[in-house]
Amino acid sequence: MGLNYQNAVFEAAYGTSAQLPHTEKTEFAFAGRSNVGKSSLLNRIFGRKALARVSAQPGKTATVNYYSVDGVHFVDLPGYGYAKVSLSEKKRWAELVEGYLMGDRDIGLVVQLIDSRHAPSEDDLQMINFLIDNEMPFIIALTKSDKLNKSEREKRAQELTQEIPYADEVTMIFTSAETGEGIDEIRRIFDELSEDDG
Repeated sequence: MGLNYQNAVFEAAYGTSAQLPHTEKTEFAFAGRSNVGKSSLLNRIFGRKALARVSAQPGKTATVNYYSVDGVHFVDLPGYGYAKVSLSEKKRWAELVEGYLMGDRDIGLVVQLIDSRHAPSEDDLQMINFLIDNEMPFIIALTKSDKLNKSEREKRAQELTQEIPYADEVTMIFTSAETGEGIDEIRRIFDELSEDDG
């Protein structure tokens, strides 16, 4: 059947891990550095213009934002790696994201976003290694792929096999919130995982 993404609703935003709800339902989490395009990608997946709040100011999503689609939760984690954020804010971020990821919840998949135009940052690699070490299922969404021409894309695809740990075992999807590239593929993965759960 698949999920009806048009039914997506914003549920709540949480600023500390203590506030995070305990849910029995499958959750799909979106992680990535500030300004990598998480909110834009979520909006494209939901087929909505402005459900996930897109911020022009990086580091602005400082909460864990929950969206619900047919009883399945989509969770937008705050972006990391924004240099201008204070140390106390970084600590709060770490506590919040770790609190989310290490909590007792059914995380069906983490979508790790990486800007397709650049090599993964140190923070990206830290996050990927964290997911691998904790045996959490994840895929990599390579964002902003509409900004690459064919030869640039082929070059990046080749380089990613060297840059990403265990690259040959990781599903990597070129995506674009502008053109919609990769969106159906990601939706299909969510649909399969939510059916397994149902």
